[in-house]
This record gives sequence, C-alpha cells and structure tokens, in this order.
Amino acid sequence: MTLFGIRPKRRRTNAVVGVIDTEMAAGNEDMITTREDFVTKALSEYESPLIGYATTFLHDTERARDVVQDTFIRLYQQDIEKVKGGLKAWLFTVCRNRALDVIRKERRVVGLEDEQMARLPSGRRTPSERADLQERVGQVHEALNRLSENQREVILLKFEQGLSYEEISEVTGLSSGNVGFLLHTGLKRVRSLLPDDLVQNLTPQTA
Repeated sequence: MTLFGIRPKRRRTNAVVGVIDTEMAAGNEDMITTREDFVTKALSEYESPLIGYATTFLHDTERARDVVQDTFIRLYQQDIEKVKGGLKAWLFTVCRNRALDVIRKERRVVGLEDEQMARLPSGRRTPSERADLQERVGQVHEALNRLSENQREVILLKFEQGLSYEEISEVTGLSSGNVGFLLHTGLKRVRSLLPDDLVQNLTPQTA
C-alpha cells in the first residue's frame, strides 16, 4: 500500500553536473566515466523517492530538491567501493541528516503534514472518485499524525520508500529490534483508527 502519492518530476541536478564538469576540467576523465555512470544510475533510481522523503520533513518540494542535490553531490565525492553495497540506506541517511540540518538552521520544526500527498494522477477520475480518494488519504494522514514521530518515520520508510528493517535501522540509528517494535505498535494503532480496506496491505515483511 502506498501511503503517499508524491511522485516528484525527475530532474538531473545541475550542481552534480557541475561537479562532474569540474573534475573533467582537472584532467580526471578516466575516473569520471565510472563515477559519472554510478551517480547517474543512482539519480535515475533514487532521486524521485528521495525528494518525496525529504519533502515529508521540509514540507516544500523545492527545498527538498536542494537537499537531494546536496545528497548526490556528497555521493559523487565518496569512494564508490565503500558505498555501493549499501547505497540505498546511505542515500536516505544522508538525505535525512541534511533535511534535519535545514530544519535546525531555520529554527523551526516542520511536521510530516503535506497537502500534496493526496495529489495522485486523477485525470480520469470522476469528481466523486477524487473526493473519495481525498477523504481516504485524509484518514491515513490523520491516523499517522496521531503516532509518535519515530513510529511515523519507520512506517513511511517501510511502506512509502520500501526500505528493509536493516536499511531503516541504518537511516534512523535505531536498532533492528526497535524498528520492528515501532512498526508493530504503530501499525496496530493505525489499524485501530482506519477502516479495514485501508489497512489490509499494511503487513510488513521482516526482510
């Protein structure tokens, strides 16, 4: 079950391209070939979900794009061999930390509310279907807001971003056991607040 419907447009980050161009100007063309391919593939696969994830913290798509841009610049500067084995968790960890840095610098805390979460493609839906969708997403939104911050985050990472328990543990700094406990208690709470048809797919796998 997809909790949120944000699907930001994929846009190759200009700053990342600029870093690549700088390296090439310095005469590192051979090294760039593999590194550029690696980062380009990572951008294609993870840029959109990372923007969605950062938006849940920052509540602003453009600022989320800036955070993701910084994340991929940092990826480009890493030793590929050290990060490629756990790339997904590495990206979400860096993205999360950068988003939290932005919040701290602005001296304000932004919750996980996002009015765009319900804006799924709806060109073929009737007005009544769109209203029903909006109501159902609103119910999920309300239920999530009644959870603790940790419960919300692990549920979003599991069901919206598809991370494994181990990856969630790496991103949040929580133990795998704690992740499992938060998912269990959070989902139990969500199930008690929502109709059965909205939660029937909320059964996390332990992988």
